Amino acid sequence: MGRSIAENIREDFPILNTKVYGKDLVYLDNAATTQKPLLVLAAVEDYYKTCNSNVHRGVHLLSQQATAAYEEARQKVSKFLNAAFSHEVIFTKGTTDGINLVASSFGKKFLHAGDSILVSAMEHHSNIVPWQMICEERGATLKVIPMDENGVLQLDALSALLDESVKLVSVTYVSNSLGTINPVREIIKQAHAKNIPVMLDAAQAVQHLPIDVQELDVDFLAFSGHKIYGPTGIGVLYGKEKWLNLIPPYQGGGDMIKTVTFGKTIYNDLPYKFEAGTPDICGAIGLGAAIDYVNAIGLEAIQEKEHELLNYALEQLAEIPNLKFIGKAEQRASVISFLIDGVHPYDLGELLDKQGIAIRTGHHCTEPIMDFFGIPGTCRASFAFYNTRAEVDLLVAGIKRAATILI
Repeated sequence: MGRSIAENIREDFPILNTKVYGKDLVYLDNAATTQKPLLVLAAVEDYYKTCNSNVHRGVHLLSQQATAAYEEARQKVSKFLNAAFSHEVIFTKGTTDGINLVASSFGKKFLHAGDSILVSAMEHHSNIVPWQMICEERGATLKVIPMDENGVLQLDALSALLDESVKLVSVTYVSNSLGTINPVREIIKQAHAKNIPVMLDAAQAVQHLPIDVQELDVDFLAFSGHKIYGPTGIGVLYGKEKWLNLIPPYQGGGDMIKTVTFGKTIYNDLPYKFEAGTPDICGAIGLGAAIDYVNAIGLEAIQEKEHELLNYALEQLAEIPNLKFIGKAEQRASVISFLIDGVHPYDLGELLDKQGIAIRTGHHCTEPIMDFFGIPGTCRASFAFYNTRAEVDLLVAGIKRAATILI
């Protein structure tokens, strides 16, 4: 490791050598999931080969080794986010699981009839539905920060929305559909001025931007391992110690308890209070390896490379006749949503696939965004640092070729 991205970083990702219909794979669906470097693959394999055992439950050597590796991964995540304490890091199944945990536990403790939760107009379904469910259960309402035609939140509406009914604000840091990087510091500042806690959906942020939870002063933050070059099925919920101590457990079972009788259960300390049952031990270890990999390259270098690719792709795609960008925020991550007049996104996606090019088509689990723009869905190309200008050129050529067939 320790090398610049200008060198052939792609050698670290064996899947990028895949052939699709006889063509070299051009993987531009990184907002859905990222590919895994050899370091992560080796860590997963090594766990199952050398220390596969349950954690926190055994005096034998394998259990001690598995526990040490699992807790080391927590320490890596804690340092990566600059959490004040490692017990503020809860391992989950992913971003969706983390948001559901907060919605359920925070909602049961603090949400009552007449209260409200505030989200934004560009949320993934995973940051809408859990709040709808707990609001319905508690007799509360869901309020929405509006956005404009460029896909930018209208913060001039925020102050009025942050009334006494709002018990928590939950917003996406980066839009998975539009790529918009939201002004989360300003949102947190305004919410905290009224003593309202804030949760961030960072599923599309941790792989692109350095995140310091103490500097942000965010109360809760969730992300998924597979978005940052780690395994699927593992995620992280960061929560400030004071909030995690205040809210009740999300699920009951083994490991989240200190003592159990038929009359009463005493819950475990943080973070185990929120980690019922056998966790995804291997996933956590793989996530730790992914963080090692990202740290070795450097998020600043990753951000620079992806920004360069984004600008190049925007320039090249803008030359395609009848292509329309959906979302034009100045501050954005390496995600581009677009449409071509007269071409259904699904049809374009299928023809690109036959050329070995993987993009995402549809509403991207953001139906309210599509409703806002009055469209059924988009084509989405999303870039990682292992992508290249040559792949952007193949995408552009592929779109032009497909358009001649479809129009």
